[in-house]
Amino acid sequence: MSDDTPRPSLLPVNSSPLERALDLGFARLLERIDPPFPELMNPATTPLAFLPYLAADRGVNEWSSAAPEAEKRLTVELAWPTARQAGTRKALENAAKGLQLMPEVRAWYEQTPPGPPYSFSVRAFTEQPYSEEIDARLDRRLADAKSERDTLKVSVGLSAFGRHVIGAATLCGELTTVYPIVIQGLEASAQVFMAAGLYTVETSTIYPQGS
Repeated sequence: MSDDTPRPSLLPVNSSPLERALDLGFARLLERIDPPFPELMNPATTPLAFLPYLAADRGVNEWSSAAPEAEKRLTVELAWPTARQAGTRKALENAAKGLQLMPEVRAWYEQTPPGPPYSFSVRAFTEQPYSEEIDARLDRRLADAKSERDTLKVSVGLSAFGRHVIGAATLCGELTTVYPIVIQGLEASAQVFMAAGLYTVETSTIYPQGS
């Protein structure tokens, strides 16, 4: 049975019967396909091959096709928050976090001594091997995240984490040697008793007198 239920259409009122038929036919074909949204637009779940297109859709300017997958997904995820908060400390932090760096941003009034007005000190730490490429990519991302009047002082360093265990042991004890008591000049005396006993048994046999 055909479904003649009216469907919304973007065609103008003066569209031809052929255009309306094609619009209806394509609409029914699309209904057979599972919609890819919202997973397709989610940086965490979209296919890896679609990430560059999603990055372009979100206005990502600095992009490396050789970057790890985790970095690509994080970059796309932070693209809109960075653009919305451009010129703020949060935007500078997001620009560094997109490269899987750990940022430490300090404004001019938080520095000792205070720096020039509208200047920021950005220190980014990485657990990955350092390279000049990371430094250059960070500069490009920070340039997009800062305001026009801001000046940045950027440094990149390596960080290492681990578990440190400090232990100590102390063994305390005493060694005691016990010797037998020896008292010089001690004499012992006592009475001596001697005794003897004699026990004698005599046996007699009595027979009856014969007749």
